[in-house]
Amino acid sequence: MMEWSQLLSGKRLGGENYHERKHERTNFQRDYDRLIFSSPFRRLQNKTQVFPLPGSIFVHNRLTHSLEVSCVGRSLGKNISARLMQKYNKEENTNFPEIDSIVSAACLAHDMGNPPFGHSGERAISAYFTDGKGTQFEKEVRNQGGRWEDFLYFEGNANAMRLLTHQFTGRRQGGFALTYSTLASVVKYPFASTHATSKGKFGFFQTEEEAYLRIADELGIPEIDAEKGVYARYPLVYLVEAADDICYQIMDIEDAHKLRLLTKDEVFDLFLGFFEGKRLENIKQTMMMVDDTNEQIAYLRSCIIGLLVDECTQEFLDNEHCFLEGRYDKSLIEGVSDLAGKAYKRCSKVAYEKIYVSRDVVDIELAGYHIFEYLLETMMDAMMNPGHSYSKLLLSRVPEQYDVYAPTTYGKIQCALDYISGMTDVYALDLYRKITGQSLPAL
Repeated sequence: MMEWSQLLSGKRLGGENYHERKHERTNFQRDYDRLIFSSPFRRLQNKTQVFPLPGSIFVHNRLTHSLEVSCVGRSLGKNISARLMQKYNKEENTNFPEIDSIVSAACLAHDMGNPPFGHSGERAISAYFTDGKGTQFEKEVRNQGGRWEDFLYFEGNANAMRLLTHQFTGRRQGGFALTYSTLASVVKYPFASTHATSKGKFGFFQTEEEAYLRIADELGIPEIDAEKGVYARYPLVYLVEAADDICYQIMDIEDAHKLRLLTKDEVFDLFLGFFEGKRLENIKQTMMMVDDTNEQIAYLRSCIIGLLVDECTQEFLDNEHCFLEGRYDKSLIEGVSDLAGKAYKRCSKVAYEKIYVSRDVVDIELAGYHIFEYLLETMMDAMMNPGHSYSKLLLSRVPEQYDVYAPTTYGKIQCALDYISGMTDVYALDLYRKITGQSLPAL
């Protein structure tokens, strides 16, 4: 059984033997600041969330989504820490007040490993190695001891773990050198790609497995299936996941209204479905105090988020023993009340029927798929044939932190994926246009 006293550790990956000066901020608070000021986090502003990057109408991108998830995660963490401090002797674990800092920092990082163009980027990678030209590398990767499944099921969550922990060329040991607790909160699927879920989900690449095992050992996270190497989920992962579930589902509905994919009456019907009785009547009255539709929808959205935060908090506290024993087998959002659960599922159903299949969303996915596939194919050809004149020109564009001359095929593939998945949508499109001759510098 996991123990809070061990789970909440301020030890830093890569900084275990480094004695830092005393700071006014805790290590967990500094995790948040490191992420906020980092280039990979800043690049999220030009990565698609669901809808194409804004023209005249502003919708969410990966950056604004991550900031909102972090706010919701902080609220969940504050609720949980306050109740745990009431339940346990405060002196038992002085890090209880830091749960909100851990969760909010992990929420900032949860999408940092996602490639450009939303989920089409992930699908393009998997397709390239499943039935595209990338299949030619499988035998060589396996013969060299590489884990081919890492590429077949390329996953943004595993890539976030790599981005946060890997020592890229010229960079410091431990990557971002975040605390063990924050890193554990990012890993939603604590097992390798060889045991990926039916949806291709897994938590870390072969190159980051040792780092995860070190984290699991330090925090006392037990292995629940030794044969498959599956570990229990770190308890705070559920709070990060819940914050993400709450935000993306509700905010996608709000964005859809701004883009006129849903009418105001459709949104009102979906959002008011979360409430009943006297509270419903009170919310309706308050909502009508303003005439602006966007303000009315924003008010309803804030009420829903507050409701779901409270219900997810209660679900976590009611099942605390299950989390500590590694036995909780669903998401927190699945444990909310029947009324809220049905309303949430209605939002999901409408999103899949009217939002995620809208022409703009599909068009950006189709374009992203083609662009990503082309860039990956071109980069792999250059790294496998570095002596060619064209290869030298292309590789000279790649930042020094990426090892384009990695000795193994697995390493070359990872280098290509590191470089391309770190691009913004705008940069990837610009590079694609330049190397295909569609865009030339002014002469």
